[in-house]
Amino acid sequence: MTMTGTITTTPTCGIPLIDSAISNGNGIAIRDDHGEYSYQSLILQAQTVALALLDGEADLKERRVAFLIPSSFSYVVAQWGIWLAGGIAVPLCTLHPTPELEYVIDNAEVDIIITHPEFADRLQPIPIAEARGSRFLSITEISIAMGSELNTELDAMPSRSLSLPHINPNRRAMIVYTSGTTSRPKGVVTTHDNIAAQVSCLIDSWGWSSDDSTLLVLPLHHVHGIVAVVCSALWIGATCEMMSQFDAEEVWRRFIKKGYTLFMAVPTIYVKLAKIWDGAAENKQLAMSQACRKMRLMISGSAALPVSVLEKWQGMVGHTFLERYGMTEIGMAISNPLNGERRPGYIGQPLPGVTVRLVNEDGSEITEEKVPGEIQIKGANVFQEYWKKPEVTAENFKDGWFCTGDTAVVEDGYYRILGRNSVDIIKSGGFKISALEIEEELRKHPAIEECSVVGIEDEEWGEKVSAALILHPDENLKLTELKEWCKNRLAAYKIPKSVVYLDELPRNIMGKVTKQDVKKLF
Repeated sequence: MTMTGTITTTPTCGIPLIDSAISNGNGIAIRDDHGEYSYQSLILQAQTVALALLDGEADLKERRVAFLIPSSFSYVVAQWGIWLAGGIAVPLCTLHPTPELEYVIDNAEVDIIITHPEFADRLQPIPIAEARGSRFLSITEISIAMGSELNTELDAMPSRSLSLPHINPNRRAMIVYTSGTTSRPKGVVTTHDNIAAQVSCLIDSWGWSSDDSTLLVLPLHHVHGIVAVVCSALWIGATCEMMSQFDAEEVWRRFIKKGYTLFMAVPTIYVKLAKIWDGAAENKQLAMSQACRKMRLMISGSAALPVSVLEKWQGMVGHTFLERYGMTEIGMAISNPLNGERRPGYIGQPLPGVTVRLVNEDGSEITEEKVPGEIQIKGANVFQEYWKKPEVTAENFKDGWFCTGDTAVVEDGYYRILGRNSVDIIKSGGFKISALEIEEELRKHPAIEECSVVGIEDEEWGEKVSAALILHPDENLKLTELKEWCKNRLAAYKIPKSVVYLDELPRNIMGKVTKQDVKKLF
């Protein structure tokens, strides 16, 4: 279903992202499973959601509004409606079980919950929401055209007088919860100004334009999908096509049929797509490769990209992925260049407006290359606070610098990640060892398909280098054989001293290996 029309009044609201989108008029903003929708339709329907949320109030005044909606036009309408009403948007993960949803609703002190019929049964019985007196709204019951769900044409909608608050861009906009790979998820609070800074540097650095079209396959409860894809596309007037759920075969079908200009994904998704390519007939492989070659840019992030995966795709489609570095707390901060050398295994250089430094354990700044240190970040992109955790917020800032907890090294002007201090930096026998470096080497073994390296507490070594291995079908690999193979490739203190064999690695929804779960296997 195509929805267009004319908005009789489109006043600016103070929110940089939405004010930028207003100028995009009748251009197609979003395509989803129900149809395509113009920017004008998006703005009008977001205004309608805002009025329903306000329910006669003048301003939500940063009350928290959670929403559980699949990746679709309805998702963006709900998010923007929350912002226009002066609320803080709290996106919920459609794949999370009820206890995890309850944790977020409780922790964020949610006052209003917007549901989609597909997920209403998972939210209604949550006791904490009932105890708080949280107000429930169904997205289909709000007097708004939601694609084919209500089948209401925009031109047939009655005009309404808009009385929405003007939003100061330094107000809180969103609470997104961390992945929880090393601790209980924390609510990361970003302002509208933070989001504007995160998006605008990507527009410039990655060459976004209104001629772009992209396919969204990422979940919309993390900044990768929300900011890097959806917000960036809608800021500049591009078109974002949204898949309600990831399906590798369907992604390839759309690549061939639609002709996108750029694509972003996590390494796990690229691995799954490559497996489909490997199993396809030669003529199908040719069509797949040609579809990707027509794209101007393919980006990988949210987890370390194995060099073997990058090289695989170089051979398949002729693209060198642009790898970048970001976090929930900072959006994107470091990136390989759009034009220039993209070094395999490196995350690149600081993005415009972002200041980066490396710091020793004693707090002193590292000025020479090839010396590892913690990445610390300054810039308008950096989040405001961890929700309801002032002590944790203070602990993570040093003299105005955000301490990421990630260790990196600069080599010939490019940053290279060594890993997360808490799980990827192994302290063994007096050495600091990068688990990511060992993993990259182990993937070169002909029997190993995938691996995860962790440090296991040990009386003799402090931590013992240990590896969880997934072997290729019909392959066998004993620990003694692995150690012998590693002798000429790794220093003796980096060679794994114990292994476990798995069919698959434990991962979170974003595809990151949950190393605390890997440690439990030993």
